[in-house]
Amino acid sequence: MSRKRPGAAALSALVAAAGCVVTLVVAGSLTEREEVAAGVQMDRRTTTAAQAVRSETRRYADILRTTAAAAGAQEELTAIEYGRITQPLRTMQLAGATSIGLVVPSTDDQLAAVQERWRGLGLPNLTLHPKGHGQHAFGVVTTTLDGSPPGAGIDLMQAEAPAAALAEARRSGQVAISDTYQLLIDQTVPADRRQNSFVLAAPIFRGSGQSFLGWLVLGVRGQDFMRDTFEQTAQGLLDLTLTADAADRREVTVARLAAAGDGPRDLTRTVDVPVADKRWTLRVAASSKALPGARSIVPLAVTAGGLGLTAVLVVLVWVLATGRDRARGQVRAATAELRAGEAASRRQADLLGAVLDGISDGVGVVGPDGRFLLHNPAAIRILGRGDPVEGMESWQGHFGLFRVDGVTPFPTGELPLVRALAGEDSDQVEMVVRHPTHPEGLVISVSARPMETSAGGRGAVAVFHDITERKRVETELRGFAAVVAHDLKSPLSSILGYADLMLEDLNQVAADGDPEALAEARRGAAKVIDGANRMQRLITELLDYAAARDATLRLADVDLRSLVDDVVTTRTDAPDGPDGPGSRPDVFVGPMPAVRADPVLLRQVIDNLIGNAIKYTPPGRAARIDVTARTEADGTVRVQVADRGIGIPAGEHALVFDSFHRASNGTAHPGTGLGLAICRRIVERHGGRIEAGPNPGGGTVFVFTVPAAEHDPVPVPGVEPVESG
Repeated sequence: MSRKRPGAAALSALVAAAGCVVTLVVAGSLTEREEVAAGVQMDRRTTTAAQAVRSETRRYADILRTTAAAAGAQEELTAIEYGRITQPLRTMQLAGATSIGLVVPSTDDQLAAVQERWRGLGLPNLTLHPKGHGQHAFGVVTTTLDGSPPGAGIDLMQAEAPAAALAEARRSGQVAISDTYQLLIDQTVPADRRQNSFVLAAPIFRGSGQSFLGWLVLGVRGQDFMRDTFEQTAQGLLDLTLTADAADRREVTVARLAAAGDGPRDLTRTVDVPVADKRWTLRVAASSKALPGARSIVPLAVTAGGLGLTAVLVVLVWVLATGRDRARGQVRAATAELRAGEAASRRQADLLGAVLDGISDGVGVVGPDGRFLLHNPAAIRILGRGDPVEGMESWQGHFGLFRVDGVTPFPTGELPLVRALAGEDSDQVEMVVRHPTHPEGLVISVSARPMETSAGGRGAVAVFHDITERKRVETELRGFAAVVAHDLKSPLSSILGYADLMLEDLNQVAADGDPEALAEARRGAAKVIDGANRMQRLITELLDYAAARDATLRLADVDLRSLVDDVVTTRTDAPDGPDGPGSRPDVFVGPMPAVRADPVLLRQVIDNLIGNAIKYTPPGRAARIDVTARTEADGTVRVQVADRGIGIPAGEHALVFDSFHRASNGTAHPGTGLGLAICRRIVERHGGRIEAGPNPGGGTVFVFTVPAAEHDPVPVPGVEPVESG
């Protein structure tokens, strides 16, 4: 026995060394993997934060453009009309927004006239307070969004930042954003409570001549904007700093949001964010230990377990190495099997953990007694609470679960996990989660399935999906449609009704023999009807614009030639064109491959492009339009609509697809500026692109792409192919 001890000692030492090396390598690999996971988490959260700033400021710009267009459509914009137009903004929960005000220009010699005019338009107590001499810009009427003082009569030209934004907005005709400064209405606030802020300005043009009326100015406090915008994104895990360049190229902090905890911030990211006509910089810092799924005790546990297992193996080797050779063989076989099982278990555990930590949907598993056995990080984030729950009877109160009305508690017996424990499947059950962690409430969709446990009992698994943003967009769309229908369509119907009555009365006046009075009255009635029809078109196109983004795509293989022929027939059905005999459009339609698209939305694109080609043709000349298409190598169909019309000015070919943009040479033609924006939304929803360019022979060429058909196309009902032109 004594002769075998040196060999046993050497073997034991070798096992100990090998076990320690393997344990340290595995632990190091797991630590490195967690560092990579932390970087991925940081990149994902930085992208989400930047997208939140981009989306919120873009929403502000869209709201300003829409509201400015509505204000410009008024025959006479009064204080009461302005209040009606801006009233819906009070319920939109605009992060950090203080007020939206109507600002009008004036020079020194116009002060008295401007003040008297707006007093007569519903502001009898308005007093303008000019600063300095020359050009002024006065806030005349304001809708407050957070209870801030209205600030009527303030001259915005006294501050460099808003003055520059107003000038840029008027020059470009687009929404402009100011440099960071402290709002003029906050000058009475104590210095330690003032915030770095900014304003967005949109020009207001009235009438077909595009006469300049003033600006709509939205004031936003930076710190409030950042706090409200990143409340869900940061989750108390990120340091966020938003900066912008001032006029002198200095970097100024717009706002800063600090994460909870004092640990070292070992992860940092910097990203540029486009905001209106400027670019801001977002800096993000975080502690990798605080990010869900980025740091765990797994490496430490693996190290401890590996060293413990090594110690056990060393003891076994020492004992068995002094016995018979058969015992040595059995030990080696058992050791190999143990290591293989450990590696397989570790790989499975790592894979499952990575999947659960990485997905954005929450996953929860409960046992037969209703106790939660597993929550992934997304489930803890969505439910807002990760502490243990003592059985299903306490779920409703613990997590704050309500029906979608946000008021009625969700009955425990109808909860998807409770039903799954009873053996029933549940799919996409919507409910609201509201408690101190989610005071505003999250809208979630829950699906649950029963499952068998390893002990033969029945458990359940549920998947939680956050649909708060989708519900918010649906609510806004419904609210917007309701405002349009209630506040605009009803008055328009009344205007049209009264105009018809006026025309009936005029027929009676005609019998009295006063041709001059009759002609004047007829002209007035015609203007009423024309104005109402223009507003009706604006409403219809606004609703089409919203529907182009949110309507469900009903894809089918479509006979493109049949669809184009139908549009051409409808547009050229009259024997003479819009400018009288000899001006009927000349349209050529070439061979057309079949496409994969929503036939209703695709028809709207074709109709808009052909309609524009006919509309924007010099007076007295017949429109000439060529519609062609071909299949590209990438499996898309390229459709081209070329005209010989008035064309688009250089530098504006990309801008014509923006909402409410009208080319500078098309002001004599009425329109809302939404037709091409609708076309772009529809084409992009089909995965294609649309662009415009000059036609070498004069006019414009529009090109867009849609997917090619997969099967035999579906013909347009009731339409036979025709030769056009």
